[in-house]
Amino acid sequence: MPNYYLHAENARLALEALAKGLSCVRLSTDLNLSERDFSLYEQGLMLDEDNRLCVDELKTIVKKTTKIFLCRDGELDPLEDRSSGYYKLVPTAGAPLLEISGVKMHISKGTDPFISASEMAKQAVRQGDRVLDCCSGLGYAAIAAHRLGAREVLSIELSREVMALRALNPWSNALEQEGIIQRQGSSYELIGTMPPTSFDSVIHDPPRFSLAGELYSEEFYRQIFRVLRRGGRLFHYTGNPHLLKKGSSFVDGVIRRLKAAGFRNVEKVERLMGVRAQK
Repeated sequence: MPNYYLHAENARLALEALAKGLSCVRLSTDLNLSERDFSLYEQGLMLDEDNRLCVDELKTIVKKTTKIFLCRDGELDPLEDRSSGYYKLVPTAGAPLLEISGVKMHISKGTDPFISASEMAKQAVRQGDRVLDCCSGLGYAAIAAHRLGAREVLSIELSREVMALRALNPWSNALEQEGIIQRQGSSYELIGTMPPTSFDSVIHDPPRFSLAGELYSEEFYRQIFRVLRRGGRLFHYTGNPHLLKKGSSFVDGVIRRLKAAGFRNVEKVERLMGVRAQK
């Protein structure tokens, strides 16, 4: 059965078309990947014979501006998981972003989450690379690395909740391509099992420091250094620079620990809220 993704903007378009007495409306129901025409009837929007949304349902969706609803098998459910914390997909003008307990896990202001992840990948990945993608999230950077010509991408994500959401995200479907390997587990633990000099580039996009401080440690940076080949490249998303203590910049601390781990050419990439470095 097909999946249909509805959010405030496309529900608004459907309601406006109904108010004008139109018989159809052009919508994207795959989160901006494509558009097509859908029929309207007196009571609402017809997606197919089994999936129809009445006016009241459309009005409810319009009010929920930061939610995406999945319509399939005649049911309408928000794309979220409240079993442990609050995980959800949030609509944008392009690819959806992941939000965990109110914290946006992508750069989205003035850009698109997929585009910003692609820019991160470009900082490190070259054609023919074997790539390690730590803390993969929805997998946008892994997909971008593959499109840049990486011969293999190992994508690691700890959260089962995140992996369940990305399995429902149309933008994450490209993770199923040959050449991308998905693993569920701890990047901190798994990296120690990997052979030395086994990757050409690493993309490291960890949760905020307060949730996973070990992923910002010199010990972990030394493991990244170990698995990179000589001349290999790292891009490390750090998020908004903030002060851990007076006079000590968080990002400066990251740079200091990367250098202590052996990295050279370490520099801030402010527009991507991160740091790039080379072995």
